[in-house]
Amino acid sequence: MFRRSVDQEKSDYEEVFQHESSLRSWLIARYPGLEDVDDVVQDAYLKFLKAKKVGPIANPRSYLFVTAGNIVKNRFRHFRVERPKGVSEIDPKLEIDELRNPLEEISENEEIQLLVKAIKALPKRCRQVITLRKIYGYSMQEVAQILGISTSTVDTQCCVGMKKCAKFLKEHGVREY
Repeated sequence: MFRRSVDQEKSDYEEVFQHESSLRSWLIARYPGLEDVDDVVQDAYLKFLKAKKVGPIANPRSYLFVTAGNIVKNRFRHFRVERPKGVSEIDPKLEIDELRNPLEEISENEEIQLLVKAIKALPKRCRQVITLRKIYGYSMQEVAQILGISTSTVDTQCCVGMKKCAKFLKEHGVREY
């Protein structure tokens, strides 16, 4: 009996670890700003193994990916609650590239700082939608779910926010692209 449980545990680990590289790649592609990919993967593994003890999992790969996505979303919600000012966590500084013209670098830094100011000037709901959609790359459905609003509200707020940001930038002399 002891031997069987060790074999079963080994099988569980093999079942989950075969998806590690694709899970990491998916997390990096889906959430490019995510700094703690290792932690998310480990947490997803732990949740998988705990769920496996309760009963069989029909599709381990899907379970891992959905669980990892939910972990990231929960962390983002927690992060948003801790920093209610919206986009204050955006660092407008760019890494200096030796191959670029320093004047272009200064100009881009100023434009990024203006964009941050434009986003900060938006009403709260607009700012949240723009930050989630354009900065973090969430889909309209994901933004709607995170904020507890409809996708049509997300679309409307995104349009309003983009227009206000464009107007702000234009008023501050940023050329159109």
